[in-house]
Amino acid sequence: MSKGCLTVAKDVSEHPLIGNIMSDDESLARQLVELGYRGTGEILKREDFEARKAAIEIARLAERTQKKTLTSAGKDLQDNFLKALAVREEDNRNGKVSTVIFIRDKNAYGQEVSGYIDYADRLKTEDFEVYFSGKKRLLPRPSDLSFYNWDSQIAICNSSPNYQVIDDNPDGLLFKYKKDRKILSVDPKGHPGDNSTRTSVQTDLYIQAVIFDHISRRKT
Repeated sequence: MSKGCLTVAKDVSEHPLIGNIMSDDESLARQLVELGYRGTGEILKREDFEARKAAIEIARLAERTQKKTLTSAGKDLQDNFLKALAVREEDNRNGKVSTVIFIRDKNAYGQEVSGYIDYADRLKTEDFEVYFSGKKRLLPRPSDLSFYNWDSQIAICNSSPNYQVIDDNPDGLLFKYKKDRKILSVDPKGHPGDNSTRTSVQTDLYIQAVIFDHISRRKT
């Protein structure tokens, strides 16, 4: 046998590395076997084995972290808006769905504001515990996709990690999803676009709330 390599044993527990792992974590050892480390007599480089082991451990840690970061979990949500966000939280965190939230309401100064929020981006950059627990209300900010203060008539647009803002469209704002380059239209009189839906939410928290969901069809 060449130096620095090892032969996979027919019995997983006889494998020099897997046998040691099984004494500490049997499930990890069996995952290694399921990923191809079986008794085939193949020669396996030690560094490849360790790399695969590390990849599995990272995946498991990510899965546990994902479950912990669902801030809506276990909350007694009464309002339809918060329920709608909770349903979409996990898919926005893992990239299966990209949600844009439109909110129109009054801020702490009594000024009417409105704007479009990239939900996935906000989830990554702030703790939604305060929103799902009812301590604060989610409101658009000048740093969101769009922000408009109806009193001061200040309008601000910003692209996000997920969307490019197109603000020169005569029919209103458009958002281009960067992963598949599909256009999301927020015009209430038109269709939101390919693989996108528009849902108006009846809520007691805001004057108006609309949720746009986009599912990317781009293969990763």
